[in-house]
Amino acid sequence: MTGRLSGKVAIVTGAAGGIGYQAAKLFASEGACVVCADINAQAIQAAVTRIVESVPATPAGKPCALAMACDVSLEAQVKGLVDRAVEEYGRLDVMFNNAGIMHPEDDNALNTDERIWDLTMSINVKGVWWGCKYAIPAMRRTGGGSIINTASFVAVMGAATPQLAYTASKGAVLAMTRELAMVHARENIRVNALCPGPLRTPLLMDFLNTPEKKERRMVHVPMGRFGEPIEQARAALFLASDDASYITGTDFMVDGGLSAAYVTPLGQTGSMPPENLS
Repeated sequence: MTGRLSGKVAIVTGAAGGIGYQAAKLFASEGACVVCADINAQAIQAAVTRIVESVPATPAGKPCALAMACDVSLEAQVKGLVDRAVEEYGRLDVMFNNAGIMHPEDDNALNTDERIWDLTMSINVKGVWWGCKYAIPAMRRTGGGSIINTASFVAVMGAATPQLAYTASKGAVLAMTRELAMVHARENIRVNALCPGPLRTPLLMDFLNTPEKKERRMVHVPMGRFGEPIEQARAALFLASDDASYITGTDFMVDGGLSAAYVTPLGQTGSMPPENLS
């Protein structure tokens, strides 16, 4: 443990698995008190149990992590989440608005049902808005903080596999992040967007549910593999920490080179992830 978040209080949404779980665990191991939120109450409690078992309690004797069920599309629940963090730990320094969905029925403009569009926007866009709306006043009271919003590489370039609602939602997150960063820059509140490339998570694997869909995505990644959630968590840790004290308003690309590629080098697809990531 290096203590890069020592003394800080963080909220991570979508923390029952994937990027959120890895980030919550990493934040706690780096000294933060973490309120972990997810819509699945049973799953988030199990995730927090694992984190608490692996990370020592805080110097004050409180657990390093707490679980809270939260539907981020509902304003009252997000407000309650921020209130809980402040009540339990006295402050809020880091808000990682990570919860999101990529619905298997998301498709192109002709085939995507309005129900899928509205559900995606409620969680991916409105959920980030609520998180920012209630985190900012809490951070003002203690002199600043870091907000990290999970966007995607598809916020800056078209997706090879149609997913219109998801792509539009992540573009909205990126635009929202930039504006909030400018509005609150002189309050020492940094707002950045984490833009993952294709990851080996249930969220994406459920969407890329055929070998053809997986290959269509993989062929564009110069590193020749799907990313791992821990790689995104490490990027989020950097943005959360004081190491990123002069960084705000960025679209922080962690995508295996995808967004920088013109063509993919031959022979790169299908390689296995490094063994030392987990």
